[in-house]
Amino acid sequence: MRNTYRFLFSFLLCLFLSMNAFAQIQEAPDRSEGEGPFERLIIRGVMLVDGTGSPPMGPVDVVVEGNKIASVQNVGYPGIPINEERRPEAGPNSREIQAEGMYLLPGFFDMHAHTGGTAQGTPAEYVYKLWLAHGITTIREPGSFNGMDWTLRQKERSEKNEITAPRMAAYIGFGMGHDGPITTTEQARKWVRMIHKEGADGIKFFGASKPIYAAAIDEANKLGLGTMTHHAQTRVVYNNALESARLGLTSVTHWYGVPESMFTDQIIQDYPLDYNYSNEQHRFEEAGNLWKQAASPYSEKWNDVMNEMISLDLTMNPTFTIYEANRDLSAQRRAEWHEKYTLPSLWEFYQPSRISHGSYWLNWGTEQEVAWKENFDLWFTFINEYKNRGGRVTLGSDAGYIFKLYGFGYIQEMELFREAGFHPLEVFQSASLKGAEVLNMDDQLGTIEVGKLADMVLVDANPLKNLKVLYGTGAIQVNDENKPVRVGGVKYTIKDGIVYDAKQLLEDVNEMVEESKQEKNYQITQPGQDY
Repeated sequence: MRNTYRFLFSFLLCLFLSMNAFAQIQEAPDRSEGEGPFERLIIRGVMLVDGTGSPPMGPVDVVVEGNKIASVQNVGYPGIPINEERRPEAGPNSREIQAEGMYLLPGFFDMHAHTGGTAQGTPAEYVYKLWLAHGITTIREPGSFNGMDWTLRQKERSEKNEITAPRMAAYIGFGMGHDGPITTTEQARKWVRMIHKEGADGIKFFGASKPIYAAAIDEANKLGLGTMTHHAQTRVVYNNALESARLGLTSVTHWYGVPESMFTDQIIQDYPLDYNYSNEQHRFEEAGNLWKQAASPYSEKWNDVMNEMISLDLTMNPTFTIYEANRDLSAQRRAEWHEKYTLPSLWEFYQPSRISHGSYWLNWGTEQEVAWKENFDLWFTFINEYKNRGGRVTLGSDAGYIFKLYGFGYIQEMELFREAGFHPLEVFQSASLKGAEVLNMDDQLGTIEVGKLADMVLVDANPLKNLKVLYGTGAIQVNDENKPVRVGGVKYTIKDGIVYDAKQLLEDVNEMVEESKQEKNYQITQPGQDY
């Protein structure tokens, strides 16, 4: 069975790269979850983290009418009874949530969020519920590997709230749907116009020859489409991240192409002479040595590249989390949520393989992890300083690979931002407002303000003091009776004024996992175990 999954993924990946096509997973069913929108929804007595970067404030009553925030009313002061005279009144068709002691945040944006594929065996419902259960109300789907029509159809149904799913910004893989490879600048421009007409929001590049790449970016900018690039090692020789920014690229995902922009005594990554890009261990092992080949932090070259990227308004979407296993494989492989929430097919996909993308644990050990820890330190320094100088940084998880589970991986990304040096308020600003800015949604989303759409996250613990309370599994504390207890976990995710019970969404996911395990007579085991 394991070899079957790997062969299937390899076949599908080759098919996509050669024909710009990808098999489709099961679409989400009609929505049966969530209550609302309501004529009047009142969240009472909550602590507000509004996403602007302002400090928490409360207690406040937040009023939602339909799908929009109607008022944010201060109703008292900490430590004394709430002033009932200041409270907004409920009507006959109101829904009230008593939220004293809870925290309210704007809905989160996952700016690198694949729905999965047939190799992972992840139906859309499974992925969407994991996202919503962790407060993710908007995603940027980069590549749309289930097919452009499939992705645009799910996007439209989500906009109408016909399915239980986050909002979606569809960034179509460059060339998808074109009859053969794009070889001229006019073909590139025509393709961009086509996806714009179809309803796409942007383009995902892996790189291309400069004339074609430049033409596609230029046409996208004229039409108001976003652009993002994973500067693949096979294409970064055409344009590094700084060169892409000069062409008008709006965002870099991952980090490839950034160190190459800061080389001082070379122009090509220092590949070993037996390197093979098709060998996944070679690819990821040598990536762990890349930041050390760039200019040192705060040197003249480092500063010049960073400052020019910021002046060109290039957004960074680092996706730290998808590389985290590289510096501590066993910790990510043994994450506590796998047992309950990871589908057997997805667990199989994660296993060491010479074929599956990102399953490159062929001979991964101490030396590789130490190199990646050093790599992370340099990467963290660049991204934190990029933010400090006014550059835009957004959160993205790229989950579904490398032992990273949807939703859970996004909260891990928050923790990694914190490790990089972001204040928790800066983490939430990047998770909400900065994502909304990239998607040109900041007039409607990204902060909790009167007149904006009601996308919000309610958690019954303080996430600024401990980001772990946002995990679906909660955080561990010891109570007054000296017993460990779980606290937190998102309580409600509100999208478009519709209130979703986050814990019930997780229970739905657990039921899917248990059903699959029973059907396959399956239990999760670690690599090399026979039981």
